[in-house]
Amino acid sequence: MHSVLASLIAFVAAASLLTITPGLDTALVLRTAAGGSPQKATLAGLGIVTGCLVWAALVALGLGALLAASQLAYTILRWTGAAYLLWIGYKMLRNPRRAFKTATGKDEPRERPFATGVLTNLLNPKVGLFYVSFLPQFVPPNVPVGPYMLMLGAIHAMLGLIWFACLIAATRPIASWLQKPVFVQACDQLTGGVFIAFGLGLALGSRRS
Repeated sequence: MHSVLASLIAFVAAASLLTITPGLDTALVLRTAAGGSPQKATLAGLGIVTGCLVWAALVALGLGALLAASQLAYTILRWTGAAYLLWIGYKMLRNPRRAFKTATGKDEPRERPFATGVLTNLLNPKVGLFYVSFLPQFVPPNVPVGPYMLMLGAIHAMLGLIWFACLIAATRPIASWLQKPVFVQACDQLTGGVFIAFGLGLALGSRRS
């Protein structure tokens, strides 16, 4: 029991630091929250943590090890993810919005932020490799490995939701300022640049990076 408690404390500490490290997920949630829609930002965050839970389940079932063992599987997923991120980033840079509305004046479909969150996570094989290498380090001896790693994945997802909630709440006091056209355009361009940077890094990086 003592080893389990020590494992959980160590995992929460490490996962918390990794969660708050700025990256693609943070950029996506902040960009969505800046649109003045906490609901959509929440959906984006839920999509991201859903992807994390899927990766954790795959690793717990042993399927995640395929990415570590198969160069072909890794390469296919890597290029698919890179193409998706580059395409999304290009669209943001090519046609940045001046208001958080579509051309028809209607809000974007409710499911789009969730789907974007899921896809940006699942199409990044480095997330899978991260889970393959990260989760087993915190599994103590004499515990069922699969269920325990699922629990660790759920803890990581919960930490992500808490962090995203903090980001969303932080945008509320300045929501009216964030709605200004110059900020909307800059937000799309900055987020598009982040997506392209991550897409290029995914396409050009090695499996060990």
